[in-house]
Amino acid sequence: MSFPAQRPRRLRRSEALRGLVRETRLSAAGLIYPMFVCPGTKVRKEVSSMPGVFQQSVDQIVEECREVEELGIPGVILFGLPESKDPRGTISTSAQGVVQRAIEEIRKANLKLLVITDVCLCEYTDHGHCGVIENGEVANDATLQVLAVQALSHARAGADIVAPSDMMDGRVGAIREMLDEHKFGEIAILAYAAKYCSGFYGPFREAADSAPQFGDRRSYQMDPGNVREALKEVALDIEEGADMVMVKPALPYLDVIRRVREEFDVPVGAYNVSGEYAMVKAAAQKGWLDEKRVVMEILTGIQRAGAGIILTYHAKDVAGWMK
Repeated sequence: MSFPAQRPRRLRRSEALRGLVRETRLSAAGLIYPMFVCPGTKVRKEVSSMPGVFQQSVDQIVEECREVEELGIPGVILFGLPESKDPRGTISTSAQGVVQRAIEEIRKANLKLLVITDVCLCEYTDHGHCGVIENGEVANDATLQVLAVQALSHARAGADIVAPSDMMDGRVGAIREMLDEHKFGEIAILAYAAKYCSGFYGPFREAADSAPQFGDRRSYQMDPGNVREALKEVALDIEEGADMVMVKPALPYLDVIRRVREEFDVPVGAYNVSGEYAMVKAAAQKGWLDEKRVVMEILTGIQRAGAGIILTYHAKDVAGWMK
């Protein structure tokens, strides 16, 4: 009987061998932990559809950030739940806004975390859309100035990176121009370059209180069937000054992550979104799957597809498991 000279199983015989030849090595160094900042003090309210994720006041955010830093996670991204809302999301630009105050307090705590801020209007508008409404439609150009001023307020508070997620055309250029004009040329932009209109955002809308009050976001977020359009969006954002780009969601768009990684020479991120997180948590609570094994497999798959940066609500668990 003839046996093959090449036997791949030789290198699968033990964990030491498998670890030695592993092609994709997941680590906490590439993870970003999303956090939701709300008004008040000593507030820590669990999001019902996202076990382990909380809406938190600034004081509680700082305490959890200490934990994040100790786990070796390099950064957080902040989303704000404001004290009030209006049609233009005006409070999003205030120096006294919850995100701005959270940034300042994280800085005062001398934490070494990278602080990334979501730049969008959906949490701050009373209609829940990501831009200003004119004549019943989301007005692209009228929104850009508000987003640029919001990003500037984050930079002034001490943010390292601003991350526009609104999907308005030209918003990266508007933000870059605003930051540069006010001497914040060192602040990086992580663009949600290919953000799809997805059913996987449901739990986030509870966490951020950002569900649209009418219609949907199909006129500005991307159609799930399009890949070439995603590459166009990424190219435009880079041309406008994006330093890093992101694909969102992650799991249904692994092919898009791969195409972006292959075609562009900038850091590529992916957002392992709320619905992806919630599905795993729900199944694990039912005892239907091994949470640790499945989470590690999912994040390894996202990284293998080409994402060097992964925004994920699993970040703290993963960092703890890998210690």
